[in-house]
Amino acid sequence: MNKDISRIKTALWLSLFMVLSNLAPVLGAQRVVDQNGRTLIFERPFSRIISLYGAHTENLVFLGLDREIIGVSRSDIHDPRFSTTPWFSAHDGPEKFLGARPDLILIRPMIERGCSRLIQQLERSGITVVSLQPADVEGMYDYWTTLGRLTGRNEQAGAMVADFKHQVAGFRALTKGIAPKKQVYFEAIHSKMKTFTPGSMALFALEVAGGINVAKDARASRGTNIGNYGKEQILAHADKIDVFLAQQGEMNPVSRETIETEPGFAMIKAVKNNAIYLIDEQIVSRPGFRLLQGIKTIGEILYPDIFGALDPRNSDALIQEKRKAF
Repeated sequence: MNKDISRIKTALWLSLFMVLSNLAPVLGAQRVVDQNGRTLIFERPFSRIISLYGAHTENLVFLGLDREIIGVSRSDIHDPRFSTTPWFSAHDGPEKFLGARPDLILIRPMIERGCSRLIQQLERSGITVVSLQPADVEGMYDYWTTLGRLTGRNEQAGAMVADFKHQVAGFRALTKGIAPKKQVYFEAIHSKMKTFTPGSMALFALEVAGGINVAKDARASRGTNIGNYGKEQILAHADKIDVFLAQQGEMNPVSRETIETEPGFAMIKAVKNNAIYLIDEQIVSRPGFRLLQGIKTIGEILYPDIFGALDPRNSDALIQEKRKAF
């Protein structure tokens, strides 16, 4: 009888051990849901990453992951850090990606929509694909946190969020007492007469820098933070626009002359007063830490006496300092 009880106890302990052994990896697993609705459960950080969006690359670098990035998009190859890093396009065949042996490919929804067949082929081959692109600043904080979880850099991601919020609070305090504040039209795409819509990174930067967006009635198109804003709508604010801002870059290859000579724009107060400014789209439209640089740049345009006196660490030097710290 005692031998039977002993055998039963032994069997129960073995069963319990096997259950706990199987649970252990799950209990320590991370769970991420991307913007395509994929649920990803993983037990260890990804370490061979191909980034097909410049913002992903920039944020991975801020998290201290230079060596883990084994492939970048064509827009990143101009960065000296990646001058010898293989570049990839969503239009490449799956063979090129498979040959690099990545364990994670980071994309954004635009790539998902345009190259769904490639994504399916990669996933069938066992490669993890994650689609991320935050729509607003709160989403940006979650996005940084997600990147930290994917790469095992949770602490660094938390530091990014905390430090960014601290810097933003400082800028807000700086502009709190300004009255009246400058009214601004912020152009997104000149050729299509498009502006940014409420909730966008660019308008967040403008608001934190103390500017007032005159195109509050702009409505987003196709689920983006860019909205149509026809010439008639712009000119309806002509006498109110103190500053005409335009992002400049791949999305909007515009010049001051193009804006100055646009038919009808001579009526705009900012055009009359030579208050047209171009700003690098990478520091106002990307969900990255350099958005702080965008805030300061806009602030220097709107209120040079206030922002020009800031500690230089709040501009380019700040970005470099934080990037090294992470």
